[in-house]
Amino acid sequence: MRNIAAALTLLALLTLTACATTPEMEGPPTAFRLTSPGMADNARLPPKAAGNFAKNPNCTGQNVSPALAWSNPPDKTRSYAIIWDDQAGRGGLGVSHGVIYGIPASTSGFAEGALGGAPTSGAFVPGKSTIGMPWFGPCPPKGNAPQHYVMTIIATEVEPNALSPGLTRAELLKALEGKALRAASLVFRFWQ
Repeated sequence: MRNIAAALTLLALLTLTACATTPEMEGPPTAFRLTSPGMADNARLPPKAAGNFAKNPNCTGQNVSPALAWSNPPDKTRSYAIIWDDQAGRGGLGVSHGVIYGIPASTSGFAEGALGGAPTSGAFVPGKSTIGMPWFGPCPPKGNAPQHYVMTIIATEVEPNALSPGLTRAELLKALEGKALRAASLVFRFWQ
């Protein structure tokens, strides 16, 4: 009887260990990766991450961006761009929540809240999200199923100050054609 209990305990521990494996740990160790310290891929964002936009009653948060870190960029990287999208927003038409670029190649992450305000000392060039801000948090209607917010970092051959401020997602992607080296993504979920 004790052997069966011990075997079941071991099986449960192995199952929990397998479930605890996060996508950040999967794949080759040298792959270009985007992570959020303390949050697994597909994690739920905290309420403070929700947007703070007076014209939308669903934007009840503090617009606090998650902490981000990336590693193993391609050798020729000169700058990074970050886009953050909710493909289910606006009834399925999509919402661009973040357009940030001109991030120097020497940068390997941002602290929590760093993208929700004005850039400091050349940290990034602000673009325009769907509502015209460089960054704004999730604002899904109350009662919706969890929505998925895809954060993508693009390693580029573009010098950090080469692109003018205020580019939209479409304008940024057009400007990066032929200059993007590699990308990595991370998914966050949010509901209220």
